Amino acid sequence: MRKLFFLLCISIFAYGGAFSVTGTVVSDNQKMIGARYMGYVKRINFEIGDKVYREDTLFELESAEFDILKNQADLALEQAQIMVNMYRTRLDSIKREKRLLRLRKGKSENTELSLENLDITAENVEAGLSAARALVKNAAVKLKQIATISDYLEVKAPNDGIIVEKRIRVGDLIVPGMLAMVLVDLKHLEIEAQIAESDLLKVYKRQFVKVSVPSIKFHTTGVIKSIVPGANPMAHTFTIRVKFRKDDEMPIYPGMYAKIDINYDSDDKLFKSDKKESGKDKD
Repeated sequence: MRKLFFLLCISIFAYGGAFSVTGTVVSDNQKMIGARYMGYVKRINFEIGDKVYREDTLFELESAEFDILKNQADLALEQAQIMVNMYRTRLDSIKREKRLLRLRKGKSENTELSLENLDITAENVEAGLSAARALVKNAAVKLKQIATISDYLEVKAPNDGIIVEKRIRVGDLIVPGMLAMVLVDLKHLEIEAQIAESDLLKVYKRQFVKVSVPSIKFHTTGVIKSIVPGANPMAHTFTIRVKFRKDDEMPIYPGMYAKIDINYDSDDKLFKSDKKESGKDKD
């Protein structure tokens, strides 16, 4: 009996074992939603817990400063277009006068002088027309910039997800950099867990593990995505991130309790470490 127990201990030590850690479901794609432009919140289209899709308008802003800029840009474009039409009308009138003078050429001694004066006037009018067209172009660019600002007043969702936090109400003043909403993507979920420093040699990147969410009886396989090199100095633990296969029909949300079962091969892992260290010494 003692011999059998001794052989079992040797077998466990030689071929490895398993241990479990608990973790929390987290989203790898969590967005902090803010505004790019200062203004008052005019309308909020979604509340906490609502599902949104990419390009959905989350909330809208109103700004007196924006309205003034838009009115100024519209007025500048309108005035520039009026000037263009005025110069075009004047140029057409000059052309008609020149045609009439050519028809009467020889009947009047001042015809040649009148034609020269009209040519000079036409050149000045064409220069004014070119300047007016430049003003129209600049005003159109300015109006396009204002339209871009208008897009900033409608804050849209950058991707599909669920609103998990909302810090604004209708009528609040929001400024650039201020957190308004938190959007969580449920399609890119991971599990974050802490492992003891003594278990660090038993895990490695791209290692396959078993994952479960006990509350909904969900079981699947996962792989260790990363091992954060910074340790918790108080608990002497390291953080690991595990990617897992998610069933779209299962209601898995960030914050849920999860369990990770890790199988390891002690000797193989230690031999790998020894080979790496010996290889470094040779180099």
